[in-house]
Amino acid sequence: MRRFFLALLPFVTILSACTSTDYDLVQTASISPRFQDTDPQDFGGRTPHHHKVHGVDVSKWNGDINWARVKSSGVSFAFIKATEGKDRVDTRFHEYWQQARAAGIPYAPYHFYYFCSSADAQADWFIANVPKSAVYLPPVLDVEWNGESKTCRYRPAPETVRAEMKRFMDRMEAHYGKRPIIYTSVDFHRDNLVDHFKDYHFWVRSVAKHPGEIYVERRWAFWQYTSTGVIPGIQGSTDINAFAGSAKNWQKWVAAVSRPK
Repeated sequence: MRRFFLALLPFVTILSACTSTDYDLVQTASISPRFQDTDPQDFGGRTPHHHKVHGVDVSKWNGDINWARVKSSGVSFAFIKATEGKDRVDTRFHEYWQQARAAGIPYAPYHFYYFCSSADAQADWFIANVPKSAVYLPPVLDVEWNGESKTCRYRPAPETVRAEMKRFMDRMEAHYGKRPIIYTSVDFHRDNLVDHFKDYHFWVRSVAKHPGEIYVERRWAFWQYTSTGVIPGIQGSTDINAFAGSAKNWQKWVAAVSRPK
């Protein structure tokens, strides 16, 4: 665990040296989008296109992916859905992470949390289905309310939510040697996470405004800024994300967290 802590230090230093303003890296200016978007939003001066490092998140719904084209388009990383709840594996997961690795794209698996199953049952399932070789970047815990679920719309109390998250993430960190990243949405964060988990990296969804406007005082590492992006090599609309730091920050962090433990 000490080795993990030392590996994390470069990125912790990067984030601690930044303010929410620093995340945008440059002053307000006209900057061309890195990728096309079928439903582009006006973020004003605090646009995700100030950021140099962008990546995708994908699941089976993205269909066949030409990872070599994705890489050559300028994509720097990929978050790939692995599991959901205690009994579902994304049918394209193993194909995707191995092809992303072959294309030279840093990748990480994510787990969609299901509040009608226990943290331990879900951790057991994730560990059973995600080999350590599939965890190049730190694994991700995806926590959000799912009001459209046909099997579970249960919303536990905030204290229960946080306790379950911590148990699941502790299991992931103990097994893979990397502290998980937390992905969340605006409403879930507001209901459960404000002022909590400050020693974890956050990946936040904010498709109409800069995260600083709606995730008050939350330091974030990744920003999901569109679900309607266009990426060469991926059919249809795609989620696109920006990394908070510079390209140099990115290279240092990836080198640190991807070292064998």
